[in-house]
Amino acid sequence: MQITETIFIDESELDERFIRASGPGGQHVNKTESAVQLRFNVAATAALPDAVKQRLKRLAGRRLTKDGELVIEASESRSQERNRAAARERLKALIVKATHTPKPREKSRPSRSSIRKVKAAKAQHAQKKALRQKPARED
Repeated sequence: MQITETIFIDESELDERFIRASGPGGQHVNKTESAVQLRFNVAATAALPDAVKQRLKRLAGRRLTKDGELVIEASESRSQERNRAAARERLKALIVKATHTPKPREKSRPSRSSIRKVKAAKAQHAQKKALRQKPARED
C-alpha cells in the first residue's frame, strides 16, 4: 500500500477482520459481516521512521492499543469492499498527517507601544468606573 513517495506498507503488515456491523439494518445486518476492523502494528513496523511513529501514536489517541496496534473500524456502507477501502483510506490519511512535521512555535512578545496603549486604556477604564461611585459623605 503506497502512502507517500517514500513510505510503502506491505500488505502482510495489515490485518483485516470482518465483523458484523452494529445498529439498525433489518435482517441484512444479522447475517452479513460487512464492517471492517483494520489493524496495523505501529510499534513493530519497519516501514515508518521513528519520528513518524511517534507522531502517529499521538494522533491515534484511543485507537491505539497498549501493544502499539492501531485499530480502525469502518461500517458506514453495506458493502464489505467499500468499508475495506474506507478503512484503508483512513489509515493512509492518518499516516500522511503524521509525516508532516509541525512548524515550531516562535516566541513573540508585544511591542512597547502596544503595552503602553493597553495600560493607558486600562487606566482610563478604571477612571471611568471610579467616577460612577457615590461621593464620600462628610459629617
